[in-house]
Amino acid sequence: MAKIKLFATDVDGTMTDGCMYYAENGIELKKFNFQDGMGFKILRDAGIKTAIITSENTAIVKKRADKLKVDYLSMGNWDKLGFVKNICSELNISLQDVAYIGDDINDIELLNAVKYKACPENAVKKVKNIKGIKKLKHKGGNGAVREFIEFLLK
Repeated sequence: MAKIKLFATDVDGTMTDGCMYYAENGIELKKFNFQDGMGFKILRDAGIKTAIITSENTAIVKKRADKLKVDYLSMGNWDKLGFVKNICSELNISLQDVAYIGDDINDIELLNAVKYKACPENAVKKVKNIKGIKKLKHKGGNGAVREFIEFLLK
């Protein structure tokens, strides 16, 4: 079992399939995976703090984070590493205690900084090529987050 104290994830492309859905009336929709969500409960029950970090800023993500009882939420944030460093400082932990899953170029800096890192099957090539990254079998929005959580906790 990995000795993590903070689990952090991107949203679009990891917790979702990376697609933007729009209804005819202009409402934006995102598809989340229930099994990924249950993974957050598993982490909480194990005493591990959780964070969601996204460059998007939508009520949908806020609602999902609230439902999952996420400890830290950062929306509209392009400095993902800075946000995680602040959490580490608050919790008195290091980046070696952090697990992060991301799928795109705005995740690379943070993925390179943490000890435990993973990407969904449909991540961009630059992310898949990061040294030491766990390449998951599941795609974003289809169980990738849960797969990583189970990997970390086994």
